[in-house]
Amino acid sequence: MTFTEPDGGASASPGQPGGRYGGRSLVPLLAVCAGYFMVILDVTVISVAVPVIGREMSASVTGIQWITDGYTLVFAGFLLMGGALGDRLGNRRIFCTGVVVFTVSSAACALAPNTPFLTAARLVEGLGAALIVPGSLALLRQAYPVPAARSRAFGLWGAMAGVAASAGPLLGGLLVSTVGWRWVFLINLPVGIACLVLTLRHVESSPRLVSRAVDWPAQCAVVTAVALLTAALNEAGRRGWTAPAVLTGVGLSVLAAAAFVVRERLAGSPAVPLSLLRSRALVGGAVIGLLFNFGFYAMVFTASLYFQHQRGFSALDTGAALLPAVAMTVFASVLSARLSRRTGDRPLVTAGMLLAAVGLAGWTAAGADPAYPLLVAPMMAAGFGTSFALTGTTSTVMGAAPPAYSGTASALFNTTRQLGSATGVALGGTLLAATTYGQGLRVSMAIGALAYLTAACLALWCVPPKSEHNAPGQETGTDH
Repeated sequence: MTFTEPDGGASASPGQPGGRYGGRSLVPLLAVCAGYFMVILDVTVISVAVPVIGREMSASVTGIQWITDGYTLVFAGFLLMGGALGDRLGNRRIFCTGVVVFTVSSAACALAPNTPFLTAARLVEGLGAALIVPGSLALLRQAYPVPAARSRAFGLWGAMAGVAASAGPLLGGLLVSTVGWRWVFLINLPVGIACLVLTLRHVESSPRLVSRAVDWPAQCAVVTAVALLTAALNEAGRRGWTAPAVLTGVGLSVLAAAAFVVRERLAGSPAVPLSLLRSRALVGGAVIGLLFNFGFYAMVFTASLYFQHQRGFSALDTGAALLPAVAMTVFASVLSARLSRRTGDRPLVTAGMLLAAVGLAGWTAAGADPAYPLLVAPMMAAGFGTSFALTGTTSTVMGAAPPAYSGTASALFNTTRQLGSATGVALGGTLLAATTYGQGLRVSMAIGALAYLTAACLALWCVPPKSEHNAPGQETGTDH
């Protein structure tokens, strides 16, 4: 393999990163997490703003839906491409490019004069997000080469996801009710600028896999497959799972995925090397990510609608009602990262998924219209368990890939997670529409609990025990 620095300087080994700070400084972690926080916050913060945007811009229902779903669709569809570009051109370069694209498009969203302009800006914003996320994990792996420090960094990275996802409705409600919906996008500007400055100053330049060509046919196939599936899942929540448009989208997505597999077998430089997909830890960890995102986002989405439509909560009150799930995420991530040094990742991922399953099962058992205090413990268990398991799952996936393919592994992991989120939201919406809010929510929670339980069982099979994980000087997987 030939590796060069992005600025064309001296060659560097991808296996010995973190030289400037020795993996001790928190500044690279702060820089990377700031970018990731913006991306995940934008998935949920818009949820309470779109009704107001629709009224002010006289947007149709379809127009409002695309303001929300267009971002998610492009984000999920281009993640794998962002990872491949990061591996080839340097993860820091692609990460910073994504931050610039995301920040500028956020400003365009805030200044949008009409619905088509806002929708187009949101699509570009999703592209920026797809460039940011794969590089975020790869840069953390680079900045913190020591397993203990890396686990702590992955833990806080995961905590940012939980906090951003769950705090979005609360922050969105606060901004919309005080300074207006345009500030939902304007808050990204100072965060994006700070993230860019900190990254350029305090994050090392990334090695580049210059011999690896970007497999554009495979990238187009995977973009098509993920975009069609995401769009079909989004439509399923509104039209139903048997609607012709939904079935057509799923069918075409399967065909595009099959074309991707065929292309990967024939390509001289595949987008996702088949040897990576033979890794039980990497593939299993990606499926676990899909399952716990399915459970968590289904809970947040259905609970948000339940609180607003069934109980008459305002957007701000709904965000406050979901706080028990948010409050546990940072604590759980930090604790998980500390414990992983003693126990390894397998018991933590398993325990986290079991606890989250108990939480959602408890919500199901609480009845069709339980008193709010009865829901606090289930929400805390689900939030804690999901975040507790995320650290170990992330470490498992990233440890299973050679350093040269960190961006690709991160992209694959986050693509499956986004598909889990889209599936959870779509199924939750279908259940709420098909029956009463109370009954639909209970069924949704029961299915989420089953997903968590499946993830716990899968962790016993695919997450390496401590003796095999993060052995000194060794990564799981082989170089390519």
